[in-house]
Amino acid sequence: MKTNFPIDKFKEIRTPFYYYDVELLQKTLDTINSESQKYENYHVHYAVKANANEKILKQINKNGLGCDCVSGGEVQACLDAGFTSNKIVFAGVGKADWEINLGLDAEIFCFNVESIPELEVINELAKAKNKVAKIALRVNPNVDAHTHHYITTGLNENKFGINMEQLDDVINEAANMENVEFIGLHFHIGSQIEEMEPFMNLSNRINELQEKFEAKGINIKVINVGGGLGVDYVTPDENQIPDFKSYFATFNKYLKLRPDQELHFELGRAVVCQAGSLISKALYVKEGASKKFVILDAGMSDLIRPALYEAHHVIQNLSSDQELETYDVVGPICESSDCFGKDEKLNKTKRGDYFALRSAGAYGQIMACQYNCRTLPVGIYSDELI
Repeated sequence: MKTNFPIDKFKEIRTPFYYYDVELLQKTLDTINSESQKYENYHVHYAVKANANEKILKQINKNGLGCDCVSGGEVQACLDAGFTSNKIVFAGVGKADWEINLGLDAEIFCFNVESIPELEVINELAKAKNKVAKIALRVNPNVDAHTHHYITTGLNENKFGINMEQLDDVINEAANMENVEFIGLHFHIGSQIEEMEPFMNLSNRINELQEKFEAKGINIKVINVGGGLGVDYVTPDENQIPDFKSYFATFNKYLKLRPDQELHFELGRAVVCQAGSLISKALYVKEGASKKFVILDAGMSDLIRPALYEAHHVIQNLSSDQELETYDVVGPICESSDCFGKDEKLNKTKRGDYFALRSAGAYGQIMACQYNCRTLPVGIYSDELI
């Protein structure tokens, strides 16, 4: 099944471009709010690195979500989009001084801190401004997310977070600093997690840590479990909205929150992925010795996920309903890795046919580059084409 795309309106737009279904994004946000609000003290932040388009940020802000940033640029983008500073969380393993100062000046909700050296720098910069920075310590819980190794972040071998063996020392360091306030623990075990077991395991690990710290008289105000909920890249039309019901219910069942303790989430891919598609046109249909190639005007510079970690997006010929044929779908970039799919079953294709690469709303346009001096793809929104 192909989602309806306004192809007649596409003819006025230079390809390739990203097309965003604003109605689907709103339905997704409605589901997030209805499911998370079943539980007390659940706070959802949007992970901006998935897609930082201003219009998308404004729609997310309008629906009451906070934002999770991993750069000063993202912090500024959220402030510009209207997010209040008390809903901004700043994570990231390598925060530059100017980025920390931006967060301090804006008086953001919290810095998620990943090392003692970072903690020392935040304390020093906050002291210079006569401010107190709220911080949560990002803990590496050594929980396997059962996902691609490039997007696994919660194992001891990963660069992110503080190993549990070091956590006592870091908390003691923070307690002795005058210009930081320790308010919580932050976790993020990976992305594109398609089963609930890793979240169950994370909850159990957090429960163990909570008991350990309570025995030492340390009370924690905020638990941040990151994000990671996956989407259906295989059948996007059948599963347009991720399983937020099971996601939030899993933490409610297995994570033992204390009275008045806040639970924070940082969902990115799950919020925007299915609402976006990369729209491209076929430049040529080329017949090789043993294969047929569809050469699109979109390439790895527009959507790098397949080349970066062998991700696959559903590819649909929007212009044809003829019989299926087998093609390799490639782009125009001068790299052998500029390939979106091999042995794809597609409706018979000709030059000028429109294609949609689905589930591209997350880590698509935001990661685009100008390799080969190509023009960056623009974003087009469904409500602008009515």
